[in-house]
Order: sequence, then C-alpha cells, then structure tokens
Amino acid sequence: MPVRLLIILILFGSISCKKADEQSSERLPNVIFILADDLGYGDVGFLGQQYTETPNIDQLAAEGMFFSHHYAGSTVCAPSRSALLTGLHTGHTPIRGNSEVQPEGQFPMADTLMTLSKVFQEAGYATGAFGKWGLGMNETSGHPSKQGFDTFYGYLCQRYAHRYYPAYLWENQEKVALPGNDWTNKVTYAPDVIQTKTLEFIDQNQSKPFFLFMPIVLPHAELAVPDDKIFQKYRNKFGDEIPHLGSKGADYGPEMNIPAYQSQRYPHATHAAMVERIDKIVGEVVAKLEALGLTENTLIIFSSDNGPHREGGADPDFFDSNGIFRGYKRDLYEGGIRVPTIVKWPGKVKAGSTSNHVSAFWDWLPTFAELVGKSAPDQIDGISMLPSILGKTAQASHDHLYWEFHELGGRQAVQKEGWKLVKYQIKDAEKMTVELYNLSVDPGETKNLSAENPEKVKELEELIRKAHRPNPVFRLFEN
Repeated sequence: MPVRLLIILILFGSISCKKADEQSSERLPNVIFILADDLGYGDVGFLGQQYTETPNIDQLAAEGMFFSHHYAGSTVCAPSRSALLTGLHTGHTPIRGNSEVQPEGQFPMADTLMTLSKVFQEAGYATGAFGKWGLGMNETSGHPSKQGFDTFYGYLCQRYAHRYYPAYLWENQEKVALPGNDWTNKVTYAPDVIQTKTLEFIDQNQSKPFFLFMPIVLPHAELAVPDDKIFQKYRNKFGDEIPHLGSKGADYGPEMNIPAYQSQRYPHATHAAMVERIDKIVGEVVAKLEALGLTENTLIIFSSDNGPHREGGADPDFFDSNGIFRGYKRDLYEGGIRVPTIVKWPGKVKAGSTSNHVSAFWDWLPTFAELVGKSAPDQIDGISMLPSILGKTAQASHDHLYWEFHELGGRQAVQKEGWKLVKYQIKDAEKMTVELYNLSVDPGETKNLSAENPEKVKELEELIRKAHRPNPVFRLFEN
C-alpha cells in the first residue's frame, strides 16, 4: 500500500474515532424513576427507621442528593401520579381522585395533554412503565401507550393492585396469566414478575437512552409477601403478633372480593418485609446498571406517591412511618404529602448532599424537559428542579404549593414561605375547619395559629380560591 494512502486512512480513522467518542460522551442520560406506593417519610433507614432495614436506599442517599422538602402530587394514588405525569397540581391536573370504573380500571386520563413520558419519547428515548398504573384501562385514552410509554407491564387497575397474587397482569394491551394464580391459589408473587420484566427492559435498551418508570406496588395493602428469608428475619424479630382479620371476602377463595385486603397472621413482620423488598428492588436496579456499565450516565430518582397507609392491618404508628410529621395517607398534613425523595447521578449530583428546595411532583415534567433539551408546556404549575439537582444557585422557587383532596368531606391545603393553611370538611360550611401552621418552627403541625393570624389566613385562603379550577368529573364542590 502506498505510504500516502496509508497516512490518509490512519488520519480518517482517527477522526472517525474522535467523532464516535464525542457522540458517546454527549449521549443523553438514562432516567429511572422509582415510585414506591404509600411509603412513609420515616419508613427508610437514613431518615430514622429503627425496625426495617433499607441498606440500598440508604446507599442511594449517601451517593446522591436528598430533597428534604419534596411533596407528592396528592395524598392518594391516582391524582398523585396524574400530577407527576402532567406537571399540574391537583387544582388543575385532569385526575383528582380514585374514580373507579367497573369491572376493572379507573377514570382515564385524557391523551391530549403533554406528559413527562411524552417529553422523553420526543427526545428519542425508549420509554417503559412497570408496576401500577391506575390512570386508564386498555382501549381508553388513559392507557400507558397513549401517555408516552412504548412498553407497559403490570396492573392497569389500582384496585386489582390490592392483590399481590392476581390471576393476571397486563403486558401492553394483552392479559398475561400468572402461573398457579386463580384468585384461590397463591403461587406467583406479582412484584417479582414485574421486577424481572423491569430488568429485561434495561437489558434491551442499554445501547440507547431510556426512561424507566417504576411505580412499584409495595408496600401498599394488602399485606402479603412470600415466605422467604426476608420475611423469616422479621418474623423472628417481632415474634408473636396480633393477627389482622380481613372483612368478608378479603381472603383468597371462591368468595373473594378483589378490592379487599387479605387477613394477615403477622402484620408487622409482613410490612417490614415488604419495605425491605422495595430496598431489594432498588439494589437490583443499581446492580444491573453497574453490570452494564450504565451507572455514570443514569439519573435515578426514588420517591413515594403519598404518605403511609393504615389499611389491611398496617400500623404506621408502630413503625413511626411518618417520622416527625403529623398525618397519614388521605391527610393534607405533612405526613400525608411530604415524601422521601433521592436523586443520584454520579459526577453530576453531589454525593451525600441535601437540598432544602421546596418542590413537588409537578416539577418533574419541566425538570426532565430541561434535561433533554425540550420545551415544557407553557400552562403547567411545575418549575424545573435541574439547577438544584446539579448544585447550581440559579434555582427558581414556587410562590406557593397547593393540594386538594375530594374524599372525606373535601380537603384543601396551601403552603407559602413556610406558612401552611389546611382546610377540612370544606363541602359543609358548618363542619369546616381552618388550621394555620408555621412549618419553619413547627414541622409537626402541632400548634394551630389561625386565631392569632387572621390576615395570614385571609391571604392563604385567597391563594386556595385561585388555585382550584373546577373539573366536571372530579367536583370538589356541588356548585
């Protein structure tokens, strides 16, 4: 070969390699959002949990950033997820309650709104959701395929997700029978199957950017786990317990009522084992990324959809599941809506750091849009958190945060500059209560300051009035 030609080929090859290296280094990051179901602020070790072991979640916090003032979209499942996906708080988001559709499913979310998953799709990401959906059944506008997900595996109906040994799950638009399960026999534990599919998604998409949404079912009721070494550890730890006895139709069998919660002989041991299984799921995802060489270019978010539940034998008081906060799931006190949230991105997020930035689920859509270089919709309530995630000082702040809850007589809350107004029984003027708290000195919401601060109450009530936009399906008020 002539020397001149050899030199040209060498130069061309080096240029091609350089371009390939540049493209590899500029690849958009993978994003994994792990969303636990009803995990309380105090249910994890690094936030003080004394009974349950969560080493992988604790390690995630040690290697990432903890957002100490991050709030769920709502205090129950469906509206919280709707706020997360749409970037709209519960005064604006389309799904504002757990409205049931028979025989299976919930009221579907419209497919006309931009969702954070559609943002990723438009940026060229592979998108997958694995776990509990609850925003629309097959052949409706709310199905994951209509909301920006290429792949879905799990429960489409959150009512069916009360059962950890269902007869079937959904893979995209198809029912998939679970071996041995028939609503009478309990053989295949659904979270294990969902986790297998989750890890397969990472394997299948390792060569391109992917967005993985993991709305896992644990530790929501029913209380149920396999009789494995995790359960046996807590069974030995707690010893004999007072059993939880389910209502009529709660237990698996010919007369089973699917939405009910089964009886449980060892409720404390089972709950603890369910939380540790969340930790196991986190550890498996982290290990998979490491094995595939994806750790450095993957942003992981861990959070919960609302505060701890008290259903099916769960005992959040025993576990101190809400930590220093007051309230549980369905409350608009801090214990019902402030959720443990961690962000890890090696080399980008400062390890072992804490952010006190006040943020909420509706901030994730604009955050992800900025991350992938897309424009967020104009009419949303969220503000990008990316500056805080990357440790920058130019972080915009909310003027206030707002929540509404349509059950139990109707509830509303607003927080502004540490002041929080909570209104209960709003559908009945004679029963309505108005409570004001200063979270900066009283995060446990123990002292109602409404009587001493009538002007502050008036100011925050005006914010509440403006924040609620009537919805014809989810009506907070009759008129």
